[in-house]
Amino acid sequence: MTAGHLVRRFVGSLAPGTVAGDDLAWVDGQLTEREGELWRSMPRADRRHSLAVARRVQAALGAEATRPVLAAALLHDVGKVASGLGTYGRVMATLSGAVAGRDMAEAWSQTRGVTRRIGLYLRHEELGADMLELDGSEPLTVALVREHSWPDDERSVPGHLADALRAADDA
Repeated sequence: MTAGHLVRRFVGSLAPGTVAGDDLAWVDGQLTEREGELWRSMPRADRRHSLAVARRVQAALGAEATRPVLAAALLHDVGKVASGLGTYGRVMATLSGAVAGRDMAEAWSQTRGVTRRIGLYLRHEELGADMLELDGSEPLTVALVREHSWPDDERSVPGHLADALRAADDA
């Protein structure tokens, strides 16, 4: 992620607004009932962001943007809810990960307090995939949430699907 992307996400997280009715109906058509509950548990700004990501994935992939792929786009950040961090805590977590390295996330998530919450936030892809797997999401949805930012040679999912999600998230 570039600094510009992070600044845009921060400013967007401060903006008021909700997902409009037509968009909400579209989201509901892409998610199972349980996935919809998880999506609604995300903060308003994350829901708006995930909708934009899903629409970009749909435009990029066309007919290959199947329900499991769009569900992954809508839920790629659902693991962030595990941290319980607000906007400013997320900024702190992002900066902490950049300074100390994301490899610290596992150790931090085994501690207490804000350090634990930062560790959980930095592991949001893994935690989100685990949440989806436990709730019975399709394997492709789970794998895309977990692996979309992994290196090409470590992914189990088709690279072009993961690349489309990653590019849509970074836009």
